[in-house]
Amino acid sequence: MRNALDKQGIADQFVLDSAGTGGWQVGNKPDRRMRAAAKAAGRSIQGSARSVCNADFDAFDWIFCMDHDNYANLVSMGANPETTHLLLEFIAHASVQEVPDPYLGGDEGFADVIALIDEAIHVLIKKLHTTAQ
Repeated sequence: MRNALDKQGIADQFVLDSAGTGGWQVGNKPDRRMRAAAKAAGRSIQGSARSVCNADFDAFDWIFCMDHDNYANLVSMGANPETTHLLLEFIAHASVQEVPDPYLGGDEGFADVIALIDEAIHVLIKKLHTTAQ
């Protein structure tokens, strides 16, 4: 999303962060296959994993998650159901409601995930940017 916002010249209008609902990856770099797929798509993924914390629910206006399990976890942790959404709600793929987990599959799954996320992000940015104006 940061890359798309930069390209549109509106990155300064948004505060972004990424966090998981489980703690098993905390402190680790993103998966090497995801970093490679991102690089092939002209992006860079940096940083290390962290867990969602209660302060996130006050710090961010919107929370977007990849699947129904994460949505349920976030709401049970205190996220507002009105401002917490599945990311793929924003694209018209009736057959795909959740971002598939590529970690147990082959490398091609990571490129597929990036394509799905990119599509949703472009629609989401339009929606959020229009709402913010």
